[in-house]
Amino acid sequence: MASTDISHPAKKLRMSKLIGTHNGTFHCDEALAVYMLRLTEAYRDADLKRTRDPKILDACDVVVDVGAVYDESKQLFDHHQRGFDEVFGHGFATKLSSAGLIYKHFGREIIANQLQFNLGDPRVDSLWLKLYKEFIEAIDGHDNGISPYPNDIQPKYRNRTDLSCRVGWLNPAWNEPFDSQTVDAQFSKASQLAGEEFLGRLNYYGRSWLPARDLILAALTQRANVDPSGRIILFDLFAPWKEHLFELEQELSVPVSNLPFYIIYPDETGGNWRVQAVPVSPESFESRKALPEPWRGGCIFVHASGFIGGNRTKDGALEMAKKALEM
Repeated sequence: MASTDISHPAKKLRMSKLIGTHNGTFHCDEALAVYMLRLTEAYRDADLKRTRDPKILDACDVVVDVGAVYDESKQLFDHHQRGFDEVFGHGFATKLSSAGLIYKHFGREIIANQLQFNLGDPRVDSLWLKLYKEFIEAIDGHDNGISPYPNDIQPKYRNRTDLSCRVGWLNPAWNEPFDSQTVDAQFSKASQLAGEEFLGRLNYYGRSWLPARDLILAALTQRANVDPSGRIILFDLFAPWKEHLFELEQELSVPVSNLPFYIIYPDETGGNWRVQAVPVSPESFESRKALPEPWRGGCIFVHASGFIGGNRTKDGALEMAKKALEM
């Protein structure tokens, strides 16, 4: 293994840090890995060198997606070598790409810096896991050739619009110039594209998804104040609730006998109130307890399937939910 000791002469002469990755055709994982590194304190103003020359890579401060070595202590983050089987952990079993490796080691710092949280804030860990699940893992799987579904299932259509594919399209075509200057310029565009999507998703989960979770948690724990049965949850402000509700029910070990049946919330666009039946699972169209059959399609708005209804006032919506419990 080539030495990466800080005493390397080239490192002594440089004022800024240097990130190394391979040249030639690029992929989403190293494009994102480079962008994420530049969000850290250590590599914020780092330059980039794209090469496969071991001597040049040896002079870099951090190397991603090339070199056939994974060693965090030496800041070497490749995943192509034989025997590499690193995963994110915490229930995730997809083999990491260079994006996953950088995110695993630097993700918490990036999240804390971007959202101005303390590194020890428990929200940082929640977002670190959430963003891996919803964003990074798919890039790891794609780069490692891991299908999201069993190989014996034939997809009904082709998807070439995901981030990994859009980054791939930024490589020059076979009949376009492929000199290093051209490809490096395209790599910069790819890194910017991947990084902006990463930050956009982080900002959504940090500034919208996480506050919604707090609202759902408060409403879930206080639902007995709405109705003693605990079957009705009331939101005075609408927030996306379905995903959070199912996760929080598990975390709080809510017994089956006390699971909520109905959610009441304001329809801010229509100026009225909604009563929505909780589904049996997040993706299901079947409700735990649908609104009563006689109400469906009647003078009070109730969907034909009974999963949602409406009322002009909050008190009216609450009365609908309470009566539905009895029917």
